[in-house]
Amino acid sequence: MAKKNNKKDSADVAKTPQELRLEGVQNLYNFLFEACNILRGPVSQDNFKDYITPILYYKRISDVYDEETQIALADSGGDEEYAALPEQHRFVIPDGCHWNDVRERTENLGAAIVGAMRGIELANPDTLFGVLSMFSAQKWTDKKNLSDGKIRDLIEHLSTKNLGNNDYPSDLMGDAYEILLKKFADDSKAQAGEFYTPRPVVQLLVRILDPQPGETVYDPACGSGGMLIEAVHHMHHSSLCCGSIFGQEKNVVNSAIAKMNLFLHGASDFNIMQGDTLRNPKILQGGEVAKFDCVIANPPFSLEKWGSVEWSSDKFGRNIWGTPSDSCGDYAWIQHMIVSMAPGKGRMAVVMPQGVLFRGNEEGRIREKLVKSDLVEAVVTLGDKLFYGTGLSPCFLILRKVKPAAHSARILMIDGTKILTQKRAQNILEAKDVDRLYELYANYENVEDYSQVVMLDEIAAKNYDLSPNKYVQYHKEETRPYAEVLAEFKAAYEEVKMREAEFRNVINI
Repeated sequence: MAKKNNKKDSADVAKTPQELRLEGVQNLYNFLFEACNILRGPVSQDNFKDYITPILYYKRISDVYDEETQIALADSGGDEEYAALPEQHRFVIPDGCHWNDVRERTENLGAAIVGAMRGIELANPDTLFGVLSMFSAQKWTDKKNLSDGKIRDLIEHLSTKNLGNNDYPSDLMGDAYEILLKKFADDSKAQAGEFYTPRPVVQLLVRILDPQPGETVYDPACGSGGMLIEAVHHMHHSSLCCGSIFGQEKNVVNSAIAKMNLFLHGASDFNIMQGDTLRNPKILQGGEVAKFDCVIANPPFSLEKWGSVEWSSDKFGRNIWGTPSDSCGDYAWIQHMIVSMAPGKGRMAVVMPQGVLFRGNEEGRIREKLVKSDLVEAVVTLGDKLFYGTGLSPCFLILRKVKPAAHSARILMIDGTKILTQKRAQNILEAKDVDRLYELYANYENVEDYSQVVMLDEIAAKNYDLSPNKYVQYHKEETRPYAEVLAEFKAAYEEVKMREAEFRNVINI
């Protein structure tokens, strides 16, 4: 009698909802990356996002519109006029502008895509104005670089899947797009820092700030919107997030990507402005820089020609402690963010190069005033090779308008340079690394080799240097006398010579 096999075939084991979701994200990412491969050759990998981002969003809008049409038809007993009403749809798609309309075209497909996306923008001025048209129409219509045949292949590839909410809910769609953004960053490291901050770093900063539903969140250098999206995730997509998410981004393409990224992640009623935040802040209230509960950013490191002349007489009063050199705008960003914090519970997290912790001259004078303000709660240095496009080692500062009483007149210094997971090309923060860094922040205590709570007068004594390695207590091995170590070395050396002689005798036999 054959022995019964009690082991289940691995294929028969039911997958958990999380495993199924991750599988769906990976499958969608693979599908989108294949779209990139269709463009490979005539389009450089540095420009993939300029094509894939708008056409993905265009396809998504069309497929969601079709889903909404089917729902309206079912609710109305097949009334097509009712199903076509704008009230039944999140976005209006004018006649001739649907994905299927472009798919039916036989020539000038690039121009057809540009025209359709522009038509959709004009029909949705409150939500989509300037989003799709931020991407170069010339790139789509230049047949020398992108032929009708290539565009046809791209359209047909994307047409093989329905990208609506029924097949790909917004969180799954958004996560697959985030992976694609990371892939773009991997392929174009030199420019990647402009639009992509490593997600584990973003998760750590948002976890520390802990935005709550109903609170406002602002990123003055929002790139592709990753920090704002993580804040929405942290608040579990609460309906109270509506109208509470704000950002500004100088790069016109990246500002459009930020809007699409938020839409793809299911966010709604947010305010993303395009423009130079330091020269022309656009998110204002009563003619002044608006105030927010949570301010978070990874601004461009050590930005040159950022506008110091305008800043010296800033009409918004953001030069609270001085004007940095025009060769480095780091402390302009810090001051802008401080002014943007709401009274009371306002707090901020900002990623900076470690130079802001110790550089002198005007930065040193501004840093002294920053320390004396007692707004700084924690300073954390991170390891190298975590960020794209920069050889500078990063750090981040946590500031609060009102610190807990136990943190008053103190700053927590955290040396996190060794808390990372090393990879061959790019180091990363794994979940355990993020947890460890957060634990050091939350505990707010002295930990040998890692953290030290420092009084402000101790920092003053070190000329207001905020480098954690100047304060953290490191484990020291007992120092042995030189003569003793030298004697051991000589004895070991003599033994090596003796063993080598014995070995030579053996092999000569």
